Amino acid sequence: MKTPTLFQTGLTLFRLIAVLFSSFAAIITTMLPMYLYYSYPISQLLLVLGLLLFGTLLIHGFLTHVLNDYTDTISGTDGKSPGILSGGSRVVQKGMMTTDLLRQIGIISMSAIAAFIFVFFFLGFIKIATLLAVGLWSAAAYSLPSIRLSYYPWIGEWGATFPAIFSVGFGGAWLLTDQPPLWAFQNALIISLFSIAWVMVHHIPDRFADEQASPPKVTCVVWMKQKFGDAYSRFPAVLYFFMGGVCSLWLFPERTTAAVGILALSIVSILIVLRLDIKDPIHVSNGEKMLLILTLVAAVWIGIFI
Repeated sequence: MKTPTLFQTGLTLFRLIAVLFSSFAAIITTMLPMYLYYSYPISQLLLVLGLLLFGTLLIHGFLTHVLNDYTDTISGTDGKSPGILSGGSRVVQKGMMTTDLLRQIGIISMSAIAAFIFVFFFLGFIKIATLLAVGLWSAAAYSLPSIRLSYYPWIGEWGATFPAIFSVGFGGAWLLTDQPPLWAFQNALIISLFSIAWVMVHHIPDRFADEQASPPKVTCVVWMKQKFGDAYSRFPAVLYFFMGGVCSLWLFPERTTAAVGILALSIVSILIVLRLDIKDPIHVSNGEKMLLILTLVAAVWIGIFI
């Protein structure tokens, strides 16, 4: 059996699809208008974009997935997952890494990021330190065994996922301006809701594995299933896309084109979720892929029409 290279292991761990269609989408939705409609030097825009992308890869792509893979492996849910798009990066299941190595990497990474936060803070880069602190909190709170918010319904996305995506989305405008414009807040909020919505679909194939974990991973999907029946596993995704659609009303009348686009994308996304065959993990994963694309389209759309 061929031993995987460090590059192959890192690429598998990073789960670039998840990063691209959430954090990157959030960055695009605020940085694109800064390029199109503002007169900042291109060097300054590239610097801020580079900082956001590096922070996203470091915290979301790397640390979050290290901690999540570790916690979900020792709880047993990743081992029982269908493992198409969900079920972690599979680096442990594929023999690329061990849980002990993930734990060691997680500890070292959190310590290093915490050190960077203190350095930036004392050097006066308060905004950068704040964004890193939010990212560190979100990664740790979502999966760290002592906190593990992802194992609780509703609080997982609001206590960890939402702060991470919103902050990296709003961060570009915040770093560049003294008073970020309203559209930046709106864009970051809408893409955060779209991203949480497709994450809820991401959880659907894992609902049985999550129930059997120790401790049980009671995501919103699992919670709805247990309370109201398996058919309601779709409800969290529908709810968050609906919330994104409601936000489109906030854009009227100043941003009519943006509002109409978001409303249409929300409706299409809800219809996709309602038509999912939740008993077929492959069908759910194919639906998730369409939702990922629609989230990126939404990010670009409201980034163009501010």
